Amino acid sequence: MIDTRARRREAKREQILAAAWTLAHRDGLGGISLRELADLVDLRQPSLYAYFESKHALYDAMFEAGNRALVERTRALKPTEDARDAVVDLTRMLLEFVTEDVVRYVLMFQRQIPGFEPSPNSYAAALEFYELVRSKLSAAGVSAQRDIDLFTTLVAGLADQQTANDPGGDRWAGLTDRVLAMFFAEIDSKPTKRKGAR
Repeated sequence: MIDTRARRREAKREQILAAAWTLAHRDGLGGISLRELADLVDLRQPSLYAYFESKHALYDAMFEAGNRALVERTRALKPTEDARDAVVDLTRMLLEFVTEDVVRYVLMFQRQIPGFEPSPNSYAAALEFYELVRSKLSAAGVSAQRDIDLFTTLVAGLADQQTANDPGGDRWAGLTDRVLAMFFAEIDSKPTKRKGAR
């Protein structure tokens, strides 16, 4: 038997999250007003705490939702025979994900909310995405942590430049192939594959 009360509660929670994203897109993450959020979902402000115990708990749920969406998008990528092509496809997808919702990107990848730390439960979704990335890189011959760090640094640079300087465009996202060609050339220039590089 389906628990209708639990189903209604979950539906209300999702409604609150959707309204929070609406406010975040309009006013920025730091501009979410719990009073206005309550009004949007036909609740009194104190009643919000039955669903989210604090504003940080709301951010935490938003963080998890963003990372779950990214994991789903990553798992939906079409397989390719060439492992390095798969890394290029992953990077293009990630840059599309970032640029289609800059507010979500800020919450997921930048630390702009004072005092907010994702809970272990929501951070698990971020780690799941990271492991998917690590797996694709490993298949492409990239396994040393320093090399993985270099990859994430390059992709973060593309994302930051794109969102800051050409929102809605592709000036920096369009450099993906060149950046990754340089990255793999540097990986291939090593006489042996590095393991556990410092």
